[in-house]
Amino acid sequence: MPTVIVTGSGGLIGSEAVAHFVRAGYDVVGIENDMRARFFGPDASTAHTTQRLLDTYPEFRSEELDIRDGDGVRALFERLRGELELVIHAAAQPSHDWAASDPHTDFGVNATGTLNLLESHRHTVPDATFIFMSTNKVYGDRPNHLPLQDVGTRLELPEDHRYYGGVDTSMSIDGTMHSLFGVSKAAADLMVQEYGRYFGIPTVCFRGGCLTGPAHAGAKLHGFLSYLMRCTVTGERYTIFGYDGKQVRDNIHSNDVVTAMEAFHAAPRAAAVYNLGGGRASNCSMLEAIAACERISGRELDYELSERARMGDHRWWVSDLAEWERDYPGWRLEYDLETTLREIHDHNAERWASVRA
Repeated sequence: MPTVIVTGSGGLIGSEAVAHFVRAGYDVVGIENDMRARFFGPDASTAHTTQRLLDTYPEFRSEELDIRDGDGVRALFERLRGELELVIHAAAQPSHDWAASDPHTDFGVNATGTLNLLESHRHTVPDATFIFMSTNKVYGDRPNHLPLQDVGTRLELPEDHRYYGGVDTSMSIDGTMHSLFGVSKAAADLMVQEYGRYFGIPTVCFRGGCLTGPAHAGAKLHGFLSYLMRCTVTGERYTIFGYDGKQVRDNIHSNDVVTAMEAFHAAPRAAAVYNLGGGRASNCSMLEAIAACERISGRELDYELSERARMGDHRWWVSDLAEWERDYPGWRLEYDLETTLREIHDHNAERWASVRA
């Protein structure tokens, strides 16, 4: 049976990938050690997601392994090398705020962990597909220098601007402030590309916008839509950092990310890079997201505006999907923002409400 390794298998994208590829007939092995609980506290733990996957899919195997353990990673690849045909690398320290509190751990997980996986990959299964969940933070704060206009509830580009339809991969990653998280992810992103070019491994970097979905364990420092809906439901106070709440994010459902992975694996290429997000079909400002959460939940969010923007945070981001859609025309976005937010609410509201009570 063809085998898939999924790192960060208890997280948002990892758990979606596990479910999808098990149902597709693959033998799926997850790598998960619940570091998210260390990063963001017990409320952000992925342990319940891992247990749900094990209960739902008895054939799924979860390995408690830290990707910084190079010997442990290599041993796992060696055990699976006969059938392994796909590696989905979704494990990460995902917050640029948290990274500044512990740069060594951030770089170790995001950069060194990725290198460990790549080295094991090339020595055991060089023909297998390697999919890396990168981030739009590799572009640093360059999007903040775009000529944005205040159009009421959001910042927006003029319609005649080259990036109005979304930012493509021609945007430079140089000469910008990335945050330490952006640097560690950029190092991993470039290493994945280099292993594709230098060793001929089929690799792709998906530079994600805001990845979201009902399985997202949103926390204050990471998980924008999930945490926003949680605060709306529970009454927890929410803080908007900077830009009067008019900063724009595109949002892509975890299912749409995983179907993109499947499409790439069906026709892989070496050293591919794509911006992957909701694009023009699914984006919103903070203020617009708040209005949607309030409408869907029937509750009013208690929030405050802080004048202090997060360092390196984007004022505006919309992904240009044209490059990806040109190369993989059979793929399409299935989830818009409203559908995604309703899923997040309906999947979690009862559990969140019990916390409020």
